[in-house]
Amino acid sequence: MNEFVETLLDLPWQADHAPKAAYDVVIIGGGGHGLATAYYLATRHGITNVAVLDASYIGAGNTGRNTTIIRANYGIPESVAFYRHSLHMYADLEAETGCWIMHANRPQLWMAHSVSTARTEQARALMNEACGVPSRFIGPDECAEIVPQLDLTGGGRYPIHGASFHPEAATARHDRVAWAYAQGALRRGVHIWQHTPVVDLLRSGDRVTGVQTAAGPIRAGTVLSAVGGNVTTVAGWAGVRLPIRTHALQAFVTNAYAQEFPGVVSSNDLVFYVSQGPRGQFLMGAEFDRYASYQQATSYTYVQSVARKAITVLPFLAKARILRGWTGICDVSTDFSPILGDTGVDGFLLSTGWGTWGFKAIPAAGEQLALRIATGATPALIAPFGLDRFAKEAAMADPSSAGTR
Repeated sequence: MNEFVETLLDLPWQADHAPKAAYDVVIIGGGGHGLATAYYLATRHGITNVAVLDASYIGAGNTGRNTTIIRANYGIPESVAFYRHSLHMYADLEAETGCWIMHANRPQLWMAHSVSTARTEQARALMNEACGVPSRFIGPDECAEIVPQLDLTGGGRYPIHGASFHPEAATARHDRVAWAYAQGALRRGVHIWQHTPVVDLLRSGDRVTGVQTAAGPIRAGTVLSAVGGNVTTVAGWAGVRLPIRTHALQAFVTNAYAQEFPGVVSSNDLVFYVSQGPRGQFLMGAEFDRYASYQQATSYTYVQSVARKAITVLPFLAKARILRGWTGICDVSTDFSPILGDTGVDGFLLSTGWGTWGFKAIPAAGEQLALRIATGATPALIAPFGLDRFAKEAAMADPSSAGTR
């Protein structure tokens, strides 16, 4: 038994052998977003006649296939406000749920290797500071003080001109976040059904009235799609067309090192990121694959490319050995921002378009969608991210991530 084995977790699965014929809310997708929405419906609004349906096991999709970085230093005020709220909710999540999610502060450096990119990072820092997120631009010497392992010359080719510094960034263990929300929801009477694929939506006229599973129909007052990778199919059952393309996002992890790496290092020019996990392993990744794909295999070309970039500014990583890789599938909207809430079809809501930053958003998205379902009104925090923004030509363009540049 060691510190990474959860001894207090209690998942009180329902004793029934099949889902009920009807629920107030059916959530398609048992990842972080679906589970969080169910949890907040139960804890904030007392709505417990809820079913979460997953085609596999909870957390099997993108929630379990990411590098667990939590941050709020985004590129437009609406995104900053949303992710700042989520970052603060993450900080309180262990106390609220009673589950250890291995949350830890990991300050982020977003490096610039050219004068023009340094100006971009200065603008990012100033905008975030104006929006209430601690962030400032620092020079090369301060970068080296924070991360002594940096080669400021960038191998003689990519010198570090400075970085935007986000001291409140953090990490948390992805599967523990899913388990914490699942446990909290189950304890309050929510039903979570694993290995229960949804194959269609039930409709009555223009309204969605439930879901069709492989085992039969389930009626619902509200259906929320919180799936990753197959959202265009699910939305298509409701007659909703989405401005979404699905891309593979790869990552990998090395063997363990002493806990000497202070935070998250990202590069805007080289497009990669490195962080150190609780076990001392280094997690590395970059942007999503350029071509649309549902592929979930890690390629040698990708690993080689990211490793070369990381070694350029962090030469000590050349000694690391890669243990394993994994790939998530990201639903990327045309403006790189999420699509949340109403779809124009009565009874059918969406949580999608998260691109590479869905893990960061789990608490805030779950809370806000639960509020929308409970009250019928769209909360101000997510109102800018509605699907109707595309028809209104009010895009929320925010490609401010190494994964969605």
